[in-house]
Amino acid sequence: MEQLVSLLPIVGIALLFWLLIIRPQSKRARAVREMQSALQAGSDVMLTSGVFGTIEAIADDHVRLRIADGVTIKVAKGAVGNVVDPVTHQETTEPEPPAEA
Repeated sequence: MEQLVSLLPIVGIALLFWLLIIRPQSKRARAVREMQSALQAGSDVMLTSGVFGTIEAIADDHVRLRIADGVTIKVAKGAVGNVVDPVTHQETTEPEPPAEA
């Protein structure tokens, strides 16, 4: 019985580690995978490097991204970080907090 009590802090730390670090990270990774699998041609996106563009074509593992008139680049689908609002170039994945008066 005393051995089980001595293991209790280690189990508690492992549980806390899982709740605070591993679980939220896996939720974020799942949301990014879902967003990347739902990409469509014509969507305005921001790459993880900060480059904005419009998706022209989608293949299995890459997308063709128009970043300026006549300039198209081929990037890995995993490089797409966010779908953005085409007018304001703000991320549409999270709502903005209300402004305080």
